[in-house]
Amino acid sequence: QVQAEESGGGLVQPGGSLRLSCAASTSRFDDSTVAWTRQAPGKEREGVACIDNSESSTYYADSLKGRFTISRDNAKKTVYLQMNSLEPEDTAVYSCAAVTFCTKIGGNLLVGALRGGQWSQGTQVTVSS
Repeated sequence: QVQAEESGGGLVQPGGSLRLSCAASTSRFDDSTVAWTRQAPGKEREGVACIDNSESSTYYADSLKGRFTISRDNAKKTVYLQMNSLEPEDTAVYSCAAVTFCTKIGGNLLVGALRGGQWSQGTQVTVSS
């Protein structure tokens, strides 16, 4: 099982940047695909980015590709999400977890079921002038 805790959210002006960190609580990090998702009030949870375990292949929602970058450090059992050129529409609670798979459907990132553990409690990202 992999349980994650995220950090790095906050308030930023449009065009600014933030880096989120997702730290695993177990040693199964190397075996896991890790996903970042976000959820705004009144909206469904949506996939943001995923990174695979073996070759560090990455996946992004089309609307975010080029602005967001996901990476991982297996030695530190941590996955990062670098967010640049932030927009008010990016305001949401961002969560991370180990998942079974990620895939692209159209321009959307579809995140599979949890691979043990739970979604992190979430860190608030607010983009406002």
